[in-house]
Amino acid sequence: MSALQGVYAAAVMPRQAGTNKIEMGAAFDLIDYLSKSGVQGIALFGSTGEFLHFDLEDRLRLLRLGIKRSEVPVIAGVGHSTLDGAVRLAEEAADAGAAAVILMPPYFFRYGQEEIAAFYLEFAEELAGSAPIMLYNIAAFSNALEYETGAALLSSGLFAGIKDSTGSLDDFMRWHSLRESHSFTLLVGNDVLFTAARSGGADGVVSGVACAVPEVLLGLDRAIQRNNTRKRDQLESRLREFLERADSFPAPVGVRAAVEVRGLKIGPHAVPFGADGQRRLDEFREWFRGWLPAVREECRHE
Repeated sequence: MSALQGVYAAAVMPRQAGTNKIEMGAAFDLIDYLSKSGVQGIALFGSTGEFLHFDLEDRLRLLRLGIKRSEVPVIAGVGHSTLDGAVRLAEEAADAGAAAVILMPPYFFRYGQEEIAAFYLEFAEELAGSAPIMLYNIAAFSNALEYETGAALLSSGLFAGIKDSTGSLDDFMRWHSLRESHSFTLLVGNDVLFTAARSGGADGVVSGVACAVPEVLLGLDRAIQRNNTRKRDQLESRLREFLERADSFPAPVGVRAAVEVRGLKIGPHAVPFGADGQRRLDEFREWFRGWLPAVREECRHE
C-alpha cells in the first residue's frame, strides 16, 4: 500500500501586497486550518500554491517552518527552472521532514524528453534517497512528461510515484496499467478526474478544491471507498458545480477567492483584474457564500 493515500489539499499561498513575499502568518493559519480539516495531508508549493511568484528564500523558509507546523504529512513542491534550485528546495524539505517531494519538469523553456530524463535522474542522484520523489506531470504549465520517459524513470526504482495532472483518463489508465509490472504511488492531480481515477485505482488526490472545500473531497472519497453510489453521485455533482464556476477564472484564482470567503487571508492576486473580471469575482464569492452551507450539510450526512 502507498504511504500517500487519500485527500491531500493543495494549499494556496497568501501573498504580501506590493511584494513577491509570502504572508507567513496567513500561511501558517492556512496550514493550521487544513491540518484540522480532516485531509490526509497538505501539498505546499504546487501549481495551486503559485510557487513561481515567490523568492527562493521565502519558499525555503516556508517549507522549513510549514512542514514542522503541519499536523498532517506534507508533500513539498520543489519545482524550479533549474536543477540547482530544485535540489536546494528538496534538501530543505527533506531536512524538515516532508513526506515526499514533488517535481515537475523544468518549466518555461522547451526541453526534449532526453533533457527532462537527465534532469530527473541528476535530481535523484543529488537527493540521494533523503526523501521520496514524486514525478509531476502537468503539461499545461510545464514541459510534458511523456509516458515512455515517465515509465523509464518509474522503473528505475529512484522515484516513489507520479502525480498525473493532465486531466486525461486515458493518460491515467496508462500509468495505472504500468503498476502491473512496477510498484509506485499514483496520485491524480486534476479535480475533474478525481472520481473516475480514485474509483479506478488511484491512491489519492492532490486537490486544489480541497483547499477551499475539503468537506466535498473527503466526503466524495469516503463514498467511493464505501461504494456509496448515491452519495458519490451527489458530491461529484457538487464538485462539478464548484469547478464550473472556479474554472472560469485563471488558475488558481477561484480557489483563492473561495478560501478567502471561508475567513482566511490570501492577500492580492498575482495579476490584477479589470472591471468586468472584478465584477465576476464578486459574483463568484457571493455564489460561494450561498452554496457552501447546504454542501457542508450534505457532506455531514452519509
